[in-house]
Amino acid sequence: MKYQFPLTIALLALTSPALAAPHEGSAFIHDYDADHDGQVTRAEFDAGRITRFKATDANKDGWVSEAEYVKEYSARLEQQLAASDRSEGKKAEERQRQIRQTHVRFGVLDTDKDSQMTQAEYDVSGSRAFAEQDNDKNGIITAADAAATAARQLAARQAADKADR
Repeated sequence: MKYQFPLTIALLALTSPALAAPHEGSAFIHDYDADHDGQVTRAEFDAGRITRFKATDANKDGWVSEAEYVKEYSARLEQQLAASDRSEGKKAEERQRQIRQTHVRFGVLDTDKDSQMTQAEYDVSGSRAFAEQDNDKNGIITAADAAATAARQLAARQAADKADR
């Protein structure tokens, strides 16, 4: 069963990137709730993803390079780390871990391995993230959905840890 742990971690990384990623509960709602009603519809989410992709495509060539992807994520990560009450050492560890994971995520999302992430490739992770957060599958993500998702993800991590022992 030792081989299941890396697979579980990889799947969790794809569906629930931590800290700066907007796929985590309250950050997801904060980042995609365009009308500020405390919930995210699929239309709000899709519009936000298009905007984020265009912003990430710094040179406006229609695709995102690994450098562009990492740079955009790094900017969001730095904002969150600046607001964090963690020690500088813990912030440095988190920064290193997150940036390493961002390179991995780019490699996974660039499905045709041409080093050019298209909007369609980018949207695959968004669709997974929305589906993961929409706990009741009604097309709207609420705080209750986010809490249920967080509990489910915690249980999966704990099960993976237990299986690895």
